[in-house]
Amino acid sequence: MRLIFIYGLPASGKLTVARELARITGYQVFHNHLAVDLLQSVFEFGSKPFVELREEIWLSVFEKAAENGLSGLIFTFAPEATVRATFIEAVETMLAGAGGSVDFVELTCPVEELKRRLPEASRRQYTKLASVELFEQLQARGIFDALFMPAARVSIDTSTCTPARAALEIARALHFSGFSAPPQS
Repeated sequence: MRLIFIYGLPASGKLTVARELARITGYQVFHNHLAVDLLQSVFEFGSKPFVELREEIWLSVFEKAAENGLSGLIFTFAPEATVRATFIEAVETMLAGAGGSVDFVELTCPVEELKRRLPEASRRQYTKLASVELFEQLQARGIFDALFMPAARVSIDTSTCTPARAALEIARALHFSGFSAPPQS
């Protein structure tokens, strides 16, 4: 199974781009907030049971997808301080053991654009961060400093293109059949 692991700061467009990429690839989307929202109904965000169960859910879904012959899966992820640094290695090890692979994709966006996007109504469908004030507080505390993320196969600034264009560029960079690599300049 091929796991397309899309990561970036809150409001960088991960879920929107993932949905567009799913249209192109036929892969299913397993986004971060499916597990987060489930667990927040019982446990406080960042608490020990929350952190442990969230990781177990993520890894279990990847493992079952690989065991059941899914050709690929798209996962969205916001690196932040409550995620254990061992998570990425666990993902890579589990998928390698199942004969799969991981393609890391980074979405970036200027902070001012992130702040503009945070309060958008679409972010309230899930328990996504929607407060500029809270974002600024978390950012000042270094919560989003993700030193444990591996280098991305492709990195896209979502402020410079539409979600559909970002998905197309990802498909090209990851060499999906039917999509040629972008021309070299």
